[in-house]
Amino acid sequence: MKKPSTFTLFKASLFKASLFTLSASLIMTLSPVASAKDTLNVYTYDAFASDWGPGPKIKENFEKECDCELNFVALDSSVGILSRAQLEGKSSQADVLLGLDLNLMEAARKSGLLAEHDVNTSAVTIAGGWKDRTFVPFDQGNFAFIYNADTLKTPPTSLKDVIDNHNLRVIYQDPRTSTPGLGMLLWVKSVYGNDAADAWSRLASHTVTVTKSWSDAYGLFLKGEADVVLSYTTSPAYHIVAEGVNKYKAAQASEGLYPQIEVAAMMKDAPNPALAKRFMHFILEPGFQSTVATGNWMLPVIPLKDALPAAFDSALQPTKVLTLPAADVAKNRKAWVNEWLEATTR
Repeated sequence: MKKPSTFTLFKASLFKASLFTLSASLIMTLSPVASAKDTLNVYTYDAFASDWGPGPKIKENFEKECDCELNFVALDSSVGILSRAQLEGKSSQADVLLGLDLNLMEAARKSGLLAEHDVNTSAVTIAGGWKDRTFVPFDQGNFAFIYNADTLKTPPTSLKDVIDNHNLRVIYQDPRTSTPGLGMLLWVKSVYGNDAADAWSRLASHTVTVTKSWSDAYGLFLKGEADVVLSYTTSPAYHIVAEGVNKYKAAQASEGLYPQIEVAAMMKDAPNPALAKRFMHFILEPGFQSTVATGNWMLPVIPLKDALPAAFDSALQPTKVLTLPAADVAKNRKAWVNEWLEATTR
């Protein structure tokens, strides 16, 4: 075999060097590692992340200042957010859980999956302030039954009216899969106490359906499938602002209304803890809070420079706010859900 000349070897080495340089350049150009931004994974409920929810605007606002990618993982309900995180445990890819509420806080805290935050919550406008070191609130409201004033001339004025008027077609949500459904479970329990099972049984006789999610229930109501649907005192504001329609109203409840405060928490084993902390602070900034009223149709939790749309002035104000201690909810939730199941399936 003929031995290659020195010049031939030199040319070969130049070719190899050029090929290596080209390959390296291509790798640097095409490799996702070289160009990818840090990603923050936020587990939330589907309505929040939807095109018509506040999610897209929050994503836009946060990404402007973080030089990162905010990825919403949309789950079917607030209850589903906690269930998914518990199922995945320490291997979860979630950095932040967004969309739990007062009634899920203790169960979430006891999971051991959450980290404390260092957010200053002194500006929060929730009655009594906010001092919890695990959860940061992001919106607030009260549950109520919504009706169409053009078709229901004699609306209920109490929870008792909803439960005992057998001519009233009612839709509400499942407390196992929906935070409004869980809110109603506690609303009924706070009003009826040991007589809750009988109340559920009476309501079952004129309940059209119990849906998995809020959006399913509200959609059926808008189609005329029910006279009232469980939603929020702020729901009529949506129809006024977005549709120019003023016929949807929140029914009074002489016993008092049950509140909802939605919260966020960061995971103890968050894949991107620095971004998670940054997002927790962002929750109480205008870039997030300004999206709440006309994105999630709830009330913000900090004062905003720009006043809320006038439509929110008509939001029903509760005569009394009913709450059950968080520890009692965590301890008895399963038993109360079983009580509801047995009473409504007899």
